[in-house]
Amino acid sequence: MTRLADLDYLPYLDAEGQMTAEFDGKVGVYAIFDSAKTLQFIGYSRDVSVSLKQHLVRQPHNCYWMKVQTIDRPSRTVLEEMRAAWIAENGETPVGNAAAEAEWNQPIDAKLTMTAEEQATYAAGDEMDRIKTLKKVARRVETEVLAKLEARGSKVPIRFDPKLKEKGLLNL
Repeated sequence: MTRLADLDYLPYLDAEGQMTAEFDGKVGVYAIFDSAKTLQFIGYSRDVSVSLKQHLVRQPHNCYWMKVQTIDRPSRTVLEEMRAAWIAENGETPVGNAAAEAEWNQPIDAKLTMTAEEQATYAAGDEMDRIKTLKKVARRVETEVLAKLEARGSKVPIRFDPKLKEKGLLNL
């Protein structure tokens, strides 16, 4: 099993603001670091690139560096053991695997940002009005997220699931 310390830091975004295609469709464990190379999150995935993109959208200010170990034969047990070993090697659980886990792993909940006016419109409306309100809120939050990504230097194409916007959620 590869130690976290033995892996090279890879930039999250290249000079053109894109993510590497090296991990497209690859199974593996990955560690995400902020600009100061402080470990923020350790995860594993059946498609490392998709997961890394999802984390960039949810936590653009914490995704500057990564370390990735791919495996050829998918095994949840092996992936979980490697993640646990990396956390142990770090000496403490990264914030993204503890207190802030939902912010790293769950869809962005636009409903949490509803203004008083939007809450009133939502509460007073029928089902169609509620869906319209949630979509409007989700689009506003989507604009904010895309602005943060642009400010971060990202040129990665982002497309949120339109069906989830009806529920006030943003997920790729």
